[in-house]
Amino acid sequence: MVLNALKQTVLASAIFVISAATAQASDVKITPLGSHDGEFCVFDRAMIFEDPDGTRILYDAGRTVAGPDDPRLGKIDAILVSHMHGDHIGDRHIPSVNSGECGKPDISVASVPNSNTIDIALKTEAQIVTGSEMPKFFGNKLKALGGDPSKAKLVRFGGAYKVGGVSITTVPAVHSNGIAGAFIEGDLGTMLETAGLTAYAGPPTGYVLTFSNGLTVYLSGDTGVTAEQKTVVADQYKAKLVVMNIGDTFTTGPTEAAFVINDLIKPTAVIPSHANEMATKDGVAVAGSKTDIFSQAVNIPVHLPLSGRTMSFGTDGMCTKGC
Repeated sequence: MVLNALKQTVLASAIFVISAATAQASDVKITPLGSHDGEFCVFDRAMIFEDPDGTRILYDAGRTVAGPDDPRLGKIDAILVSHMHGDHIGDRHIPSVNSGECGKPDISVASVPNSNTIDIALKTEAQIVTGSEMPKFFGNKLKALGGDPSKAKLVRFGGAYKVGGVSITTVPAVHSNGIAGAFIEGDLGTMLETAGLTAYAGPPTGYVLTFSNGLTVYLSGDTGVTAEQKTVVADQYKAKLVVMNIGDTFTTGPTEAAFVINDLIKPTAVIPSHANEMATKDGVAVAGSKTDIFSQAVNIPVHLPLSGRTMSFGTDGMCTKGC
């Protein structure tokens, strides 16, 4: 009887281990690519989302991906760009991780007129999936640099496009979306810079990603409060995890963002983004910071996007590892 009991215990343990491994294998992995390891810093926007099937999507490469040779990138299947501002498309970038300080990273490497996004797309052969009028711009850039312009894919609001096991749709964002003259070569670019104007690229966008395990994630982009955060993101797609911009002035501030989370979307968990501050020290939110104010204002778990730290999420939006 002792032997049988021992066998049953071993079998139960094996089943538990296998079940746990299977659950983790079906999770979505999210890895922030910020300027400083283990911190949430002033220019941090970039994140990699990895589907259980291995599809990897880079969101808003911006200034904290150290160019196309950044070893943290690995395989990238698609790049999402919320809008054309330099801190999101990447007008310049860090030379390497941990360059400068968290509150003032070294972003001395210029990426114009190509952009960090285009350089990464060319190196990784990734698609660039965007809405609005942005795909034509990216397609022309790819073609001019010897890439494949057909890799610039359009997803209008209300439609969807699939990359591997990930379904991508765009949702409205309330912000501006001009292309700076520095990204436009020739006389037009010079005239825009001289006049202090930008070229219109259509409305900015947010994204809703539906992963193969059923997890639905809302990426707010730079936006204020919108009705679609309730009608589309919450009611239609039932987003369980939100990446929410909290930087204020240029996007929702911490209290406005908390309203979106608590009253409109009501997800399971949230990851703050675009704080425009040295949000953490030693991986902990700085007291009194916008990140700290937001974290205290919401009534769900807040997972800080600490650079290089991979977090795993199940279908229900709960963090299963790394948070």
